Amino acid sequence: MPRIKDLPYRPCVGTLVLNREGRVFVGRRVGGPEHVDLIHAWQMPQGGVDPGEDTWRAALRELYEETSIRSVEKLAEISDWLTYDIPRDLVGEAWSGKYRGQKQKWYALRFIGDDSEIDIAHPGDGHEPEFAAWRWEAMENLPGLVVPFKRPVYERVVREFAKFA
Repeated sequence: MPRIKDLPYRPCVGTLVLNREGRVFVGRRVGGPEHVDLIHAWQMPQGGVDPGEDTWRAALRELYEETSIRSVEKLAEISDWLTYDIPRDLVGEAWSGKYRGQKQKWYALRFIGDDSEIDIAHPGDGHEPEFAAWRWEAMENLPGLVVPFKRPVYERVVREFAKFA
């Protein structure tokens, strides 16, 4: 097995989805080896970028596959790729041991639909549910809801997109 620091980052996208009141969509993950308690199991929609896929298209696809949301307007994106490493003990469990963590392109979106559009139990394109619950949350609370190793990324996302809340 290669050394952890020699493994690449998995290319991903993340979406910060704001409602009209400036609150952010968060979902409580169904599971995963990194989720050790219910307090830190919340996150914004995110997921992998397919080979050759444009990150904006990937963001819209992942959002739909996790939430059924389609009614959004793009507000901004972070030009940098934000990275995080997963804990060493999870490297062999996550993504078949192929990645050390993720590099993410983040987008801020305004949700212009009705909450009835959101369906985490039967997400778009027949995907398996990734969230067990969802809610609209104040943006400043986001870093405290995510697993600790993702917190620096969430802090940066909140700083970059705070003006839209």
